[in-house]
Amino acid sequence: MTVIEVFADVTCPFTHVGFRRFVERRDELHRSDVVLYVRAWPLEIVNGQPLDAHHIAAVIGQIQQQIAPSLFQGFVEASFPISSLRALTLAAAAYEQDLGVGERVSLELRELVFEHGVDIADVDVLGRLAAEYGISVDFDDTRRVMEEHADGVSRGVIGSPHFFTRRGDFFCPALHVNRDADDHLQLRADSEGFDRFLKACFG
Repeated sequence: MTVIEVFADVTCPFTHVGFRRFVERRDELHRSDVVLYVRAWPLEIVNGQPLDAHHIAAVIGQIQQQIAPSLFQGFVEASFPISSLRALTLAAAAYEQDLGVGERVSLELRELVFEHGVDIADVDVLGRLAAEYGISVDFDDTRRVMEEHADGVSRGVIGSPHFFTRRGDFFCPALHVNRDADDHLQLRADSEGFDRFLKACFG
């Protein structure tokens, strides 16, 4: 089993793009032995405030126009969660049960947010997901999330997503993110960077 460690927020659209492409490539290569260990990088803690739903919607619009038109089809700005801490707590509990369960829950949470317009801050939503996977969790006990964030800080995590492989670490390898002179966000696919990342994962 090869474990790719990644620090990320469940509400980060860049992470959703990267995970989708990683899974697609893994499926193409039939490499089920390579698993994502998704650890918490709560952007509301990093930034000192919750993510702004309107800003995220604008970023998603740019991603669709410039990079991935097929993604985020079910995103609903009004349903964007006010916090990711409970969802990250569920993901951490899922990984305590099993690596595979942890990955499936982490991916499903992002699908709910970005493809189905579901508010994953809702404890009823999280409770149903926990029950589906047989996970016992206190959604308001965020100690594990804070511990993972502190570990990420100590390891020099730049942002969401930041991957760690046996051959080096990669920040947001699927996308090149920059700002122009007027501070406007500029996005483009980083094919070369993502190829390097995939070789580090599957090579």
